[in-house]
Amino acid sequence: MWISLAALVALQSYFVWQLLAAFLLFTLGFAVLAGVALVFYLIEEAGQLSLAWVEPRTRVVAGLAHRGLLLLEELSKKPFRRPRSETAQ
Repeated sequence: MWISLAALVALQSYFVWQLLAAFLLFTLGFAVLAGVALVFYLIEEAGQLSLAWVEPRTRVVAGLAHRGLLLLEELSKKPFRRPRSETAQ
């Protein structure tokens, strides 16, 4: 009877150790997944903050680019030669 009781206790503790090991593995797995999700979230937040920081500066750059294009358009309408110059032969 004592042998069967010892075997039953040993068997139960073996299952308890397996359950604890499985719990530990699942905990580690979910912690890794939560860490990956946190990294993606932080990258997304950093992107949003950088876009909010860059937006006013891009308006200035866009205005300068527009002025440059208008200047190029004005220069392209001017003739390359003077009106009464000789033609090249």
